Amino acid sequence: MALLKAMIKTLMPALLVLAASALPGHAASFSMKRGLNLDQWTTWVGEDKWNDPQAILPYPEWRKFLNEDDLKALKAAGFDFLRMPVDPSPFMSDQTLALRDDLYASVRDSARMINRAGLKVIVDMHLIPAGGGREIGMGQVMDDPATFDAYVEVIRKMARALASEDPTQVAFEPMNEPIVDCDSDGTSLWPERQQKLFAAARASATRLTLILTGACYSNAASLVKIDPKTIPDDNIIWTFHSYDPFLLTHQGATWAGDFIPYVTGLPYPLTAVPRAELDAKLDAIRAKMKAEAPWTRRNGLLAYLDEQVASMDTDQKLLGVMGAPFEKVNAWAKANGIKPENITLGEFGMIRQEYGNPYVMPPQYRAAYVKDMIARAEAHGFSWSVWSFGGAFGIVDAFNGEKAEPAVMDAIRSLH
Repeated sequence: MALLKAMIKTLMPALLVLAASALPGHAASFSMKRGLNLDQWTTWVGEDKWNDPQAILPYPEWRKFLNEDDLKALKAAGFDFLRMPVDPSPFMSDQTLALRDDLYASVRDSARMINRAGLKVIVDMHLIPAGGGREIGMGQVMDDPATFDAYVEVIRKMARALASEDPTQVAFEPMNEPIVDCDSDGTSLWPERQQKLFAAARASATRLTLILTGACYSNAASLVKIDPKTIPDDNIIWTFHSYDPFLLTHQGATWAGDFIPYVTGLPYPLTAVPRAELDAKLDAIRAKMKAEAPWTRRNGLLAYLDEQVASMDTDQKLLGVMGAPFEKVNAWAKANGIKPENITLGEFGMIRQEYGNPYVMPPQYRAAYVKDMIARAEAHGFSWSVWSFGGAFGIVDAFNGEKAEPAVMDAIRSLH
């Protein structure tokens, strides 16, 4: 509560400026306020079974587990739209040649199912890394020009499949979190690639709002490098993602580099527990690093932990870390005449439990973080969609059909 009050105080000047000024620009045909990311898959099969209709349809896979009543419950909870991740890899696999038309139609039907439940939908083309029985992923699309061209064709065809849908109810996001231009060598490949994706989508779907983003995991710093004037279209919503501070939001995630897997047990905010208790938790993390980390990385990991904790060990410092992406995007939008309603925080959230890791993040910390991020997004006039329905970051479901603790959903219901 103290953090939320500090946030309100910090944001008040920005709110007054926003209320007193009218920004130029046109509104997109699609509008949204409060959203949730659906699951991409739950029991996803390997590519060798993608030619089996029983294995791959309906598509995306969440339709095997959720019905319209489940979607209506999300509407009743206060969401007005869902972001629907769609794995594009099957559309580029020879295994699905005989089922390709069925796959496109199934994605369209999934969007219609969401609309029937009273919710708008963003169809989000959501590449993931290759592996686990799949040959094509983000790396292959970004590293091989021929594979990127094949991906562009998938975007063209998916846009065509969605083109006749109501543009006030369906929007299209050609790529989630492009992993490109993350190095500091000055190269900038993403703007040209995004223009190709935009052109392919717009050529097929002339009325749909397109959701476009920056490079390098859709972070705010990459979005503000984009010159929106290079996209000759007013029917655009720009998106960025933020999981800051990563130290707290991804605790225990084994896939998030060689630092975070050692970090569990930290509260949100760090000031939520007495300093002596926080120090004990930090000592436990240090002991784990010293015992398990490769000796060549040990000192670096320990120093990085201390650096990260020092950057957020007061509420004011934490607000600065969390607020920086919003301030960058807000300044970029104003400089380019983009209205706040044409900006969306496409992903944010706090991990509940890494699969197979016994540590479960206390629900009160997750709820507090989500409320603070929502408050910051809405203070800037941005829409938002929390990650995600189920899985490691689940706010409705956890794993294996179990339910997540209700704290986060209760916090969202309280926004009514």
